[in-house]
Amino acid sequence: MRKAVLALEDGSVFEGRAFGALTESGGEVVFNTAITGYQEIFTDPSYSGQIVVLTNPQIGNYGANRQDVESGRPYIEGLVVRDFSPIASNWRSEQEADEFLAEHGIPIASDIDTRALVRRLRTHGAMRGVLSTCGGDPQTLVERARRIPSMQGLALAPRVSTDSPYEWREPPQSCSPSERIPAPEPIRYHVVAFDYGIKRNILRRLVQVGCRVTVVPATTRAEEVLALEPDGVFLSNGPGDPEPLGAQIAEIRKLIGRKPLFGICLGHQLLGLALGGRTFKLKFGHHGANHPVLNRITNKVEITSQNHGFAVDPDSLAASEVELTHVNLNDHTLEGFRHRSHPLFCVQYHPEAAPGPHDSRYLFDDFIRLMDEFYGAAVKNA
Repeated sequence: MRKAVLALEDGSVFEGRAFGALTESGGEVVFNTAITGYQEIFTDPSYSGQIVVLTNPQIGNYGANRQDVESGRPYIEGLVVRDFSPIASNWRSEQEADEFLAEHGIPIASDIDTRALVRRLRTHGAMRGVLSTCGGDPQTLVERARRIPSMQGLALAPRVSTDSPYEWREPPQSCSPSERIPAPEPIRYHVVAFDYGIKRNILRRLVQVGCRVTVVPATTRAEEVLALEPDGVFLSNGPGDPEPLGAQIAEIRKLIGRKPLFGICLGHQLLGLALGGRTFKLKFGHHGANHPVLNRITNKVEITSQNHGFAVDPDSLAASEVELTHVNLNDHTLEGFRHRSHPLFCVQYHPEAAPGPHDSRYLFDDFIRLMDEFYGAAVKNA
């Protein structure tokens, strides 16, 4: 049995059993409260730079497969769990989760008192930490944790983005014989999607509602996007602090009013900044698949999937220009807004889920309706 050590910047140390890669990694330590979907969490690029603590007690028991990944590889820096199962028991499993993370150099700490660890993170906030599965003096690891750059100020989206444009054509796939997924709608619109760390299920959902999707790097200029002749532009999720992404914000600003825009997570934050707003870092972020959000337009509550450490300050947005549409019922942070005159809207949470509930899937249909209205008006006014 190999020993694993998680050392936090506040000096606290948690020791357990090592799985995964024999290595040492560092990053911001955050916790996720989702009950299922650990493979989707592993491969969400928004977790770049973060060690993830899962509150569900047992992880790894249904293995890993090629269908449930949200990107080309895991992006978490490390994994911390209460009980890691080295044995997979599921008909869809193609590989043990331990092997899946090990082959990508990701360390795992099991047998950790995750209740005590999560309570510390909730009380004191997300912290920098080092996870070692290859030995090391705990105090030395604490000192290394203190030298890790803070997440605030880190521009991570360009690091995880695609290097070149590509077309995405795959719709959602059934994960069991009993799951009935309707055939995709006929293609009606061409959407260019900025990849700031995009999840594949977002692309699948865009295809499902009738979009031809071209994915472009985070560094793509507005003129290059317009040259592709899109009917709409999508701004994706992604890791890190939105404020240092000045170049991306400037290009988004050039697109406002020219094409319908839809943003999710980091895309929501970048739209807020492009409209003159401000963002701030949350104490321990929102990471999970069970966060209640009030839709102020319908007055209905949606249970949502979330993964972010920053939020848009609602008081920084001009009420004469922006309508606040969604609010988090746990801490009342802003979860969505739309512009009063330009064709754009965005949400802080993840309507594509993967993992998570499907309450908010209607937002992809709303994007189609936004393009319908925009081009219907364009024809009418021509």
